[in-house]
Amino acid sequence: MLKSDILLELHVPSFKMAKDFYGSIGFEVVWEKEADSKKKGYMVMRKGESILNFYCGDETVYEHSFFRSFDKNTQRGYGVEIILPIDGIENFYKEISKLHENKIVKELNDKYEKKDFRMVDPFGFYLRFVERYDWVNDRDKFGNKI
Repeated sequence: MLKSDILLELHVPSFKMAKDFYGSIGFEVVWEKEADSKKKGYMVMRKGESILNFYCGDETVYEHSFFRSFDKNTQRGYGVEIILPIDGIENFYKEISKLHENKIVKELNDKYEKKDFRMVDPFGFYLRFVERYDWVNDRDKFGNKI
């Protein structure tokens, strides 16, 4: 499998909400540092090879130098789809749909050659769970399936 140097950091107002939600879909906390008077909190969660980083973890997330110019109710992750490869997606979907039925925005299907489904996390980030495949080597230079 091809490795990537891109890391994803989600700025969230609650590590507890992140742990509850992402824990329920199979992520585990790798490490966590709570905020103190000098530094914001930070948390790393992992599911297999998928790693998500979480910044801040409390209400001071709204004071971030870039994000403070937006209303705190702005939809998080607008225009971004976080893609998470899943082994055994049919069983995974059955479990997740029972736990988070109200968060699923697109049911399991195979419209795009591989099975996938979409949901929104408690912060508003748009997640796509897709049957695992090699994104680079299973396609030609035009994006066609080999």
